[in-house]
Amino acid sequence: MIDKQHAQARKGIFLIDASGGFAKDGPKNRLRAQDIHRIVDTWRKRLDVPGYARMVSAAEIEKNEFNLNLTRYIDSQAREDLQDIAGHLLGGIPLADVDALGAYWAVCPSLRRTLFAPLRKGYVQLAVDKGAIRSTILEHTEFVAFVRGQEAHFATWRQRASKSLRQLERACQPKDVIAELSEGLLEHYRGQPLLDAYDVYQKLMEYWVETMQDDAYLISAAGWIEGVVPREILQVKDKNGKLVWPETHDFTSGRRRFRSDLVPGELLIAKFLMPQQSRLEKAKLQLDRVEQLMEEQRNEHADEGGLLEDVVEIDGDNSKITAKAVKAWLRENADDESTAEERVAVAGYAALQAQQASLKSAAKEATAELHASMARRYRDLTSEDIRKLVVDSKWLETLARDVRGEFERIGQRLTERCGELAERYEAPLPEIARRVEDLEGKVRSHLEKMGFAW
Repeated sequence: MIDKQHAQARKGIFLIDASGGFAKDGPKNRLRAQDIHRIVDTWRKRLDVPGYARMVSAAEIEKNEFNLNLTRYIDSQAREDLQDIAGHLLGGIPLADVDALGAYWAVCPSLRRTLFAPLRKGYVQLAVDKGAIRSTILEHTEFVAFVRGQEAHFATWRQRASKSLRQLERACQPKDVIAELSEGLLEHYRGQPLLDAYDVYQKLMEYWVETMQDDAYLISAAGWIEGVVPREILQVKDKNGKLVWPETHDFTSGRRRFRSDLVPGELLIAKFLMPQQSRLEKAKLQLDRVEQLMEEQRNEHADEGGLLEDVVEIDGDNSKITAKAVKAWLRENADDESTAEERVAVAGYAALQAQQASLKSAAKEATAELHASMARRYRDLTSEDIRKLVVDSKWLETLARDVRGEFERIGQRLTERCGELAERYEAPLPEIARRVEDLEGKVRSHLEKMGFAW
């Protein structure tokens, strides 16, 4: 749409080609929060962004016979990855392809010299083993320093955001909260090397939609104390009329299930209840080991002719060894010398069954203790406890992990490109031809030995 108002005073038209900014959603392309924000920012500030937006003069439009097709004014096509003929014929990675990674070398200048060595004019060769490219990049002192610097950069914003978010109270306006938070994060990351500020902004907006938005509205409606109170989960009927649990729970009390929307059970446990959790995990680990041994015994001795064959109960297509069957067999064969070997195997399995029963009981007790502790702890949480858990351990820690993933992707992208170039020019054409000739000779020789000739 072109606004005709004050058209005579204009010297040109500001054009934006945002066709490359979207996310695939099945058969459709959808604008993400970062795409919309980038368009609005570019338009409001009239930013000249190569391949994306620029002010086109009236004279240039007139020269193109007033054709406003975007491709005439903005080249948004991705740079073509050209194949270098000399590199394929003589070997060597074109220097131009390495220079194209200049944004990385600006941050890690000596990393380039570590990865590539001169070969001849205009060409370089990989200076490390192809399989060591990733470790060379990620462990290089300059790249490590870059990541640490970015982590410190995020920590600065995180500290400010934590202070602001902890001040939220009942009747706060979630839309104002996310507007201030997201704009602050976007501005904080503008101009950072190798990172797109809008990618970082998108991480926050995705987490807002996924989790933070519901939490903020819950705090606005109920406050921190009431918002953390666990609610009971009730069974519902599915389309077939069967009772099902519609969501997972944090803890149980008798047969009743509960969950807290504001403070998930795993956060509460990690902060206050690790001794109880460790006891439960220890019992489960020991139980897993015993059950694994039992399975190994069944696999080895429960088949026909095996030492445990006589205690196996067949139920249709299934077979099992029950404690009742084991005890009965041991009583019946206590004095039978002909079954001595079987008695050793069955008695050993009986001991494993006893351990299994004991550990199941221990795990059940540990679960009950943990769940009872969770119920008490939820009741005892102070407003400050809840703010720390939600803001620092839940919201900002999750966002920190997401942003950290952007740092990892930077290293991954450089690794993939360097590996691609190394593999592309790894063997020159004459060498490939020699390999093909050698393989043809071997195949011909084998065929002749087999009596085939042509």
